[in-house]
Amino acid sequence: MKIGFIGLGNMGGPMAANLAAAGHDVRGFDLQAPMPEGVQSADSATDAASGADVVISMLPNGEILRSVAAEIIPAMAAGAVLCDCSTVDVESARAVATQAQDAGLGALDAPVSGGVGGATNGTLTFMVGGDDAAFATVSPLFDIMGQKAVHCGAAGAGQSAKICNNMILGVTMIATCEAFALADKLNLDRQKMFDVVSTSSGYSWSMNAYCPAPGVGPETPADNDYKPGFASELMLKDLRLSQQAAEAVGADTPMGAQAMELYRTFVENESGLGTDFSAMLPRFEKRSRT
Repeated sequence: MKIGFIGLGNMGGPMAANLAAAGHDVRGFDLQAPMPEGVQSADSATDAASGADVVISMLPNGEILRSVAAEIIPAMAAGAVLCDCSTVDVESARAVATQAQDAGLGALDAPVSGGVGGATNGTLTFMVGGDDAAFATVSPLFDIMGQKAVHCGAAGAGQSAKICNNMILGVTMIATCEAFALADKLNLDRQKMFDVVSTSSGYSWSMNAYCPAPGVGPETPADNDYKPGFASELMLKDLRLSQQAAEAVGADTPMGAQAMELYRTFVENESGLGTDFSAMLPRFEKRSRT
């Protein structure tokens, strides 16, 4: 396919490179990030989108997505598909989908899970909202960039799934870090705790696949001085999106709200900015109940 790729940062860059390596004709645009290997450089977002069968975007927030969409949709060929892989608010995803559909385009919101490692290795999970025809068009590209793509429903359903997933992730990571800090104060060996919890009812992705304790379980950012695989400020962003969505539909999410507040404090007032979201563990290690 002829693919336009807009947003070539830590996630978008390797995703675009994987598409190019698979033999697709990829033209990319980013205001700052370098061109990945195999990706042709476009002069602008409009240039990248013009004539493409599929345009993929990976952008920081809903406001920027709306701005880019307004710029590129008029330049896209009739019948092409705009596939946004950013994590944004549900309202922005639905608004861009409506704008694209009104212009005769297919539209998908397809946020991802798997972090930079998943983008590099082509093992991302895509949570996709949009119509069946657009999903069928882009499915072969999802297979290159990831290991799984779930069609969650109509426009906005992909963002809804991502927000719910990451609210669970934020809450369970905090609980995992709290538990390790408590184990320390109880003089319980961390490895022993992991051996029990990872095979018991406390099992979770935060414990088993992304353990926040250095030297315990599989290798994670905790073993690399908490350099981010998924930054704390990005977790804060996603938790804020979850609470924005919860407020919009009147959902009671007290644990999500508390997780958002803890990450807000960690990022804005403590040492969390620029660290992995699992760096909550050293934060709790240093704190006492009073």
